[in-house]
Parts: sequence; structure tokens; C-alpha cells
Amino acid sequence: MKFGPVPLDEAEGALLAHSLRAEGLSLPKGRRLTSSDVSAIAAAGIAEAIVVRLEPGDVEEDEAAQAIADAIPKDHLTFSPATTGRVNVFAACNGLFRADRAVVDRLNRLDPAVTLATLRDHADVKAGDMVATIKIIPLAAPGAAVSAAVEILAQARPFEVQPYAALKVGLVATMLPSLKSTVMDKTAQLLKARLSASRSRLDREIRVPHRTEAVEDAIVSLLPDHDLVVVFGASAMTDFDDVIPAAIRMAGGTVIQAGLPVDPGNLLVFGEIDGKPVVGAPGCARSPKENAFDWVLSRVMAGEWPSVQEMTGWGVGGLLMEIPTRPRPRLGEARPEGLQIETVILAAGQGRRMGPEGRHKLLALFDGEPLVRRTARVAKEAGYATPLLVTGHRAAEIEAAVDGLGCRAVFNPAYEDGMASSLRAGLAAAADADGLLVLLADMPAVTAEDIACLTRAFVAAGGNSIVRAVSNGKRGNPVILPKSVFPAVMRLEGDIGARPVIEKSGLPVLDVEIGLAAHLDTDTPDAVIAAGGVLGA
Repeated sequence: MKFGPVPLDEAEGALLAHSLRAEGLSLPKGRRLTSSDVSAIAAAGIAEAIVVRLEPGDVEEDEAAQAIADAIPKDHLTFSPATTGRVNVFAACNGLFRADRAVVDRLNRLDPAVTLATLRDHADVKAGDMVATIKIIPLAAPGAAVSAAVEILAQARPFEVQPYAALKVGLVATMLPSLKSTVMDKTAQLLKARLSASRSRLDREIRVPHRTEAVEDAIVSLLPDHDLVVVFGASAMTDFDDVIPAAIRMAGGTVIQAGLPVDPGNLLVFGEIDGKPVVGAPGCARSPKENAFDWVLSRVMAGEWPSVQEMTGWGVGGLLMEIPTRPRPRLGEARPEGLQIETVILAAGQGRRMGPEGRHKLLALFDGEPLVRRTARVAKEAGYATPLLVTGHRAAEIEAAVDGLGCRAVFNPAYEDGMASSLRAGLAAAADADGLLVLLADMPAVTAEDIACLTRAFVAAGGNSIVRAVSNGKRGNPVILPKSVFPAVMRLEGDIGARPVIEKSGLPVLDVEIGLAAHLDTDTPDAVIAAGGVLGA
């Protein structure tokens, strides 16, 4: 491959190395120049072009990226088409991401032109999360390097997603006079939220005094009918012969590991009885913040028990308590009660896909009611008394459509810049909230109960997790964003929603199944009609 400037009479057939723009001319990087392109460049007064000329054996970037992607097994993964030398890889299900560092390193050391980046090994992923990206750095790669990468991938899998299994879970909770029953109730709710990613369910809870014999009896009673038993002690483990590890041994089991080099989560106990896992949860697992319990639970849900060798190797990266993306410093339990949650309805868009007639999709009638009014009414029925309505295009008509519902209109003067500007405008009006429910105004199937379910999940998680609606496990809308990500939302630009914030936050993401409503929007006239609407003005 040869890179550099060439006279225009030598440029035809070469790949343009940098995008080229002049008056009346816009050619993208990577374009194979035609004779017409060369004539247009000359007409713009440009005498030479910086190009890449392929040599025998070179493979263009998209072809190279696609060849490498095609060599990776597709189990539980989906792949984007190759574009600009990149293929992105996504999880097709909720599960545990597994990466083989040796294989990834071998591939990345073949040639600087070929790169593969993945999430960390054993990351918890949701369906639709990006887990890896293949990127060809220049506009072409040596064919020998591409062939070598394909050969490596034919011999070993670089990464995979192990789907979570739906487990039947039993909970043992010990009691002391100092522990309020409301705390125990909230602990059970949070455990249910943690289990939801795998469609596992908390089947039964037994509350017993904080004594070894009582815990042993409860574990033994739960084991025959459950795949996993979790024990929450009213008092933290202070010795390796304390109540929870002693109860596991008395029940005939083995304590695999007591104590971990992970903070928060040092005091976790991991054992097994008759081939079934028993986890003594640390006290920090009463909070939704990431801790060692999440690490162990994700492995158990994926059918992969962590070994002593692995768990004792968690020290590097095991200091979680001061990570900036955490919702709050670990100074006390999360406050699940009294959370102030605002809802913002995004209704500023221009609806460019509605056709030349200029009909506004949000004024389409559903059962005789304008769609934007329907959305605002549903939000109010779900308990949001004063929804924030972000307007822009045809703002006066949108505001008139919701008259009498008590919405607070927020005009976005930059609405033509795209959705991010509307998100920022809505958030600016709700900056004091603990959480922001983001509703798209063009989703007619979302119900008040759907919104209430999302809200309950957010409250149960203490307001420290992202909550999003899914359909059959595939992410959708609405979403609820916690206060800790508000600064990141305010930095969004362009015609994008909150997805980049969700993917990069490092926070737990709780998926709430609401069915097809999570994906049903009305961006085109046909979509409005298919959803049961009547086109309006």
C-alpha cells in the first residue's frame, strides 16, 4: 500500500486518504476516485490529491474487517455490517462476557493495521450492549495479516457471551433486634432486581434468628427446591467460623472462599452443598452499588463458578468504592424512599420522515386523542403530576394539544440540532431531581402501568441504577436516568439519545420487560396507521 500525494492525472482508481471538501465538492475519505471525481477536483482548482494506492495482496478496509468478523463464531452475538473499516459486535442476550486475552493479544500483534478491542473479561452484559469492535486502521490491510487473523480465529474463540440461566433462588435472612424489617424487605426487592437480568426469580424467603443452627436449618430446607441459596446476615462476618460459614459446614457443605480482596464486598462467603452454590452476601449488597456480590452472582447465573485462584486474583481492579462513576461515595445505605423523579417528554422533533405533506406525527389521533396528549396523560396516570414537555418544531400546536393536563412546557431553541439538545433542555429544567424518566412522545403503546413498573424498579434500586424498557430482552424506551449521569447527559451533542451515557456509565442497568411497546414508534405515516392512528395536520 502506497500513501501520499499524487498529481490528479495519476489519482483515478486510488482511494482518497482524507475527505476532500471545496465549493460544490464533497468527497469522503476512502472513496475510490473515478474519472468524474478527478474532473470535479480539478474544477475546484485542486492540483493533487492525497491517496492510498493498493499493492498486490492488499485488502480494502471493509473487506478485511468483514473477513475477520466472519471468522468469529456467531453464538449469542450480532455483528454490524463493515463500514469505514469497522465491525461492531453486540451481545444477543443477557449474559457473562468472556474474553480470551491470549487470542486477542495474538491477533493484535499480527500487524498494526488489524485491531480488536473488547470489554473486560467476565463483564456483565445486556442484550444489545456492544462487546467488541474490529477496526482496520488504514484504508487497506496486508492480505497476509488478514489471512493470519482468520487462521487464529479458526483455531480459538477470542470472546463469547455465556447466556444467563433462569435460576430458582431461595433467600435466608437473619434477624437481630437492631435490623428493621423494612431494611430486610428492601434487601429482598433489590435481590429480585439483580436476578432480573437472567430471568431468575426469588422464589422463597425464610427469616430466622442470627444463629448458626437456625441458618443451617433454613439452608437445608431451601436446597432441594432451589438452584441457589443466598444468605443475608443481620451482622457481618467477623471470623471464618462465624454464623454463615459455620452454617454451610454444619449443613454438610464446603466453604470455597470466605473473604475477598474486593471493596465493597470483602466479607462475602462462597460455598457449596450437594453441588449447589450458597452465597453469604456481604452487607454492602443491600445497596445497588457494584460490589463483590455482583461479580459472584453473575458467574453463578452464567453457570460458571469462580475458583479460589480466580477470586483471590480479584485484588487488582477490586477497589470499587471510589470509582467516579459510582452514584455516591459509600457513606451509607442508598435512600430508596422519598426519591424525586421528574419525567421529560421529548416532543421537539421535526418529523422529517413524515413526508412532504408536513403532517406532524405527534398530532396524529389515537382513539380521537393527539398522540402527544396521549403520552402526557399516560405519564400523569403513572403518578407524574407535572410532566416536562420539551417543544421545538410547531411548539404552539404541541402545547395546545396538551392544554389542561398541567404539563410544564420547555421550549428548546436548538431543536434543529437533534435529540441531544432536547435532552439537555429537559434536564436543565429538572436538575434537582434524583432521577429523570425520558419519554419519547411518539410511542403510543406505552401504558401507565409500564411507566409505573419502570419507576418501581428505579426506587427499589435506591435511585442508583439506570432502568430501561426492553422487548423480549432487546433494549428500547422509556428509560430512567439517575442523577449521577446528569453531567454526562449535559455533554451530549447531535441527534442522539442517552444510549452513549448508558453504555459508558459503569452503573447497573435494570431491564424491565414491557413487550412490543418498548419499540413501537411512529416515525412515518405508514407507522402511524399501522399503530392504529389517524394522520392529523
